[in-house]
Amino acid sequence: MKIFVTGGTGFIGSHFLSKALIAGHEVIALRREGSSPRVALGTHPRWLVKEMSEVTEEDLRGIEVLVHLAAHSANVPYDKLSECLRWNVWEPCALFEKAIKAGVRRFIIAGSCFEYGKSGERYEFIPPDAPLEPTQSYPISKAAASIALTGLARGKKLEMLILRIFQVFGEGEQESRFWPSLQKAARSGEDFPMTAGGQVRDFVPVETVAEIFVAALARTDLRAGEPKIENVGTGKPQTLRAFAEFWWKQWSAKGKLKFGAVPHRPNEVMRYVPEIPG
Repeated sequence: MKIFVTGGTGFIGSHFLSKALIAGHEVIALRREGSSPRVALGTHPRWLVKEMSEVTEEDLRGIEVLVHLAAHSANVPYDKLSECLRWNVWEPCALFEKAIKAGVRRFIIAGSCFEYGKSGERYEFIPPDAPLEPTQSYPISKAAASIALTGLARGKKLEMLILRIFQVFGEGEQESRFWPSLQKAARSGEDFPMTAGGQVRDFVPVETVAEIFVAALARTDLRAGEPKIENVGTGKPQTLRAFAEFWWKQWSAKGKLKFGAVPHRPNEVMRYVPEIPG
């Protein structure tokens, strides 16, 4: 299958490229000048070195599936709303319109669990049709993109799947995030200060996320004009404390986990767990 990928040098994108290439797909991946994958690839796609805004209709001819993994300012501190809207809504919409003109009919898109925002607090397990009530710039832009792109799919009779990813972790993750920070402390023999760890999340390995996206390329249940939205997780809620203790033991850490040494973030949601079918 011939696919076009945005965000291929990112955390999830790098793992997706690796698995898609191993599966035998022909991959054209967009990247910016000077960027490189977060994890080593055994083989490389055909790289298209351009900004998203520079992609042409001709670049997209013959593509069977467009996989949109690119995201602007996905980690805190988030960029201002206008920039998030530009790169997470306006530019992808323009790209999709070019793809449609080039004959692309199937689109697989990385969404974010944070699109649910405040509504997530009202559910033990958040369903994909929960109201979108984001409060910060990046989640607002991703929620806006979901609305815009599913509307485009209905109007243009496209096959579209948005996969909202929950607490993904693994190799290639940004160093400032929890799992890499925990790993760094464990391997250096340092203590690790953290919150009391009562937050409940669905921690999903990045390899699992990549496998789900690769499987989505050939799904037979996607219908033209009927976009689908699904959550991506393991279906297994876990406290942050239990998650930290598991990995601390896995790495045979010599230091101590210092629970309660760090305060919770202001207005932090204590339970954020998806509803996963089956």
